[in-house]
Amino acid sequence: MSNILSRLISRYLRPKSIAAQSPPGQNSMSWTSACQQRTLTLRRSAAGQVPLSGVSSCRAFSHTTVDPEELRRFQLLAGKWWDESGEFGALHAMNDLRVPFIRDNLLNVHRAQNPGNPLAGLKILDVGCGGGLLTEPLGRLGADVVGIDPVEDSIGTAQLHSSFDPDLRDRIRYRACTLEELSADGEGEGTEQFDAIVASEVVEHLADLETFAFCCSHVLKPGGSLFITTINKTSLSYWLAIVAAEQLLRIVPSGTHEWEKFISPEELERLLESSGFSVQSVQGMMYNPVFGSWSWSSSTAINYALHAVKVAEDSGSDHGDSEHS
Repeated sequence: MSNILSRLISRYLRPKSIAAQSPPGQNSMSWTSACQQRTLTLRRSAAGQVPLSGVSSCRAFSHTTVDPEELRRFQLLAGKWWDESGEFGALHAMNDLRVPFIRDNLLNVHRAQNPGNPLAGLKILDVGCGGGLLTEPLGRLGADVVGIDPVEDSIGTAQLHSSFDPDLRDRIRYRACTLEELSADGEGEGTEQFDAIVASEVVEHLADLETFAFCCSHVLKPGGSLFITTINKTSLSYWLAIVAAEQLLRIVPSGTHEWEKFISPEELERLLESSGFSVQSVQGMMYNPVFGSWSWSSSTAINYALHAVKVAEDSGSDHGDSEHS
């Protein structure tokens, strides 16, 4: 089996890179109007005032990021998040890469005021937080973190685990809700309030990526960062992430991933740019099942991490330039 995996890796792992591009010229008024219109529709649909089918899109736009099948799947695993030798062991190990990736990119923009708490003063949204595997280390770096997940039992697990650490009690809040519910909740969380959004190993489980991208932009401050880790849509990712990881090595439960939901860095970049983001970097990731560890890779053929920034609407105006001169 190891020889087969080695041949697959050597065949498909070729260095790839995506040049970070600024989004094409956008009409700020049309973008603002689109945001306001879709936000209004989200709020009205949440209140039952208009049917969700009243909004069309170039994709199958459902106004919900939640796939009911995924919800049921993770409901069964809700109590296993903190078992490092269990189904989520690879996610525990991924913190060795994703936490520094988030921290270092944020510190390139926000200067640390306290070396012991480098992310102090920053507000981060952890989308699809599960049991809080990534939420907690971000909180320990000083950030105020809001973790959301549609699986209530996972939120319960996260709340219970963080309650044992007094340093986290004032830094972390959890909510059992979806991203679109948070985005439409004007009375609660409001809009454009987060300095960064993290969606790690989440987008490959969502039902509607357009809703995800729009809602991220809606609750993120201009100039704020979006961090995503996910799985590329390649032949190699099918064989390794599904056949090998789920069916042969049993690293993750069978049925966890659907190859049709995987997305390439190029497609994800186009989607984000259409929602007002500028992709800054894309970096390949590689998991070693023998040692249970992650490492950075020059290839994005399997897993990759992406950092994007929300473009300020007036970033090209003279007024915006004078403010930063």
